[in-house]
Amino acid sequence: MSLTDQLAPEKMPGAGAVDADEARRQARMRRERIARWVLPAVMLLATLWLWDRIVVWNEIPHYILPGPDRVWASLTGDWDILFDAALLTGRITLMALALAVIGGAGLAILFNQSKMVELSLYPYAVILQVTPVVSIAPLIFIYVESKTAGMLLCAWIVAFFPVLSSTTLGLNSVDHNLRDLFRIYGASRWQKLWMLQLPSALPYFLGGLKIAGGLSLIGAVVAELVAGTGGVGAGLAARIQEAGYRLNIARMFAALSMIAAMGVFIFAALSLLSHLLLRKWHESALKREN
Repeated sequence: MSLTDQLAPEKMPGAGAVDADEARRQARMRRERIARWVLPAVMLLATLWLWDRIVVWNEIPHYILPGPDRVWASLTGDWDILFDAALLTGRITLMALALAVIGGAGLAILFNQSKMVELSLYPYAVILQVTPVVSIAPLIFIYVESKTAGMLLCAWIVAFFPVLSSTTLGLNSVDHNLRDLFRIYGASRWQKLWMLQLPSALPYFLGGLKIAGGLSLIGAVVAELVAGTGGVGAGLAARIQEAGYRLNIARMFAALSMIAAMGVFIFAALSLLSHLLLRKWHESALKREN
């Protein structure tokens, strides 16, 4: 018998068990991929059915709790109004998120490069974060003439701190062995930042970015509620207020569903971005082997 025959996988002890484990792992991964889409869809359908039955069984008036059919009719019938409002809310959200990325990541790099700057400014960033934006928004709209700029500032205040704190943590969490290696080879501060610290901080930054995406939408909605509609059109939050005054509860639910859909889209887009940037090297994005 040749050496090749002796080392053939099917003739090695335990090869059958290994193949069975691999088959079970592949089957489990297929089930998880299917369940990732099927289970949320089933839960959504069950929730809509239960909602409709509660309205019908209890004969709840539509101006108190409309059924899903009325909400869908309002969503399609008022689509032009709601879509224009969604564009305004979405624009404020994305602009605030972009400013949060620039301000939060830039300030985190500055903190990392200068300990004195971090000790001087970081406490005030914390204070700004823990102060409810709804309590300072009226002051912002007093001192900022443009309501669009005021809403953008409110949304930015809410969104920038997760990016700042996560990126700062990432920049300070570099493996000390790699840091020592760069020091031994005489790397400059710029080389350490660009080639070591920024790649190490990327997963932290992306985690903070996903949090900031949802918070920027929350900040935009809160700012719209405080600002009102004068001179800047009406966002989704203003449409919710308007519908509430008119007891058009179906339109309130329709606008709320659009806000929720925007939040899900932002989170999904940022999750996809994180996966694309980390999938080839970081443990959080690599496929699980067990």
